[in-house]
Amino acid sequence: MRPISALIACTLVLAPSLLVSSAALADSRVFIVANQADGYGIDQCLARGDRCGASAARAYCRSRDFAQATNYRRVDPDEITGAVPHAANEKCGGNSCGEFVAITCQR
Repeated sequence: MRPISALIACTLVLAPSLLVSSAALADSRVFIVANQADGYGIDQCLARGDRCGASAARAYCRSRDFAQATNYRRVDPDEITGAVPHAANEKCGGNSCGEFVAITCQR
């Protein structure tokens, strides 16, 4: 009986620590950033979700203490729902509005 009780005690001690470490690893956050033209096309790579934007997205995540970028894409203005303030006299139409990109970072 002694080996079984030792196994149960070990399981009770280790199980919570495994749950805590897996929760920390699964920590992810979505950042909404202005997608400004840089002259090199990185803005378009990010907006289209192309492979060429992976390095920029990864660098952004690493600069915020995340390990990797799991996704990046253009964000429609309707998805932001007023979180990005506009000047009172700014009219937004066509390509005159700033584009935004969502970058999902994971620890």
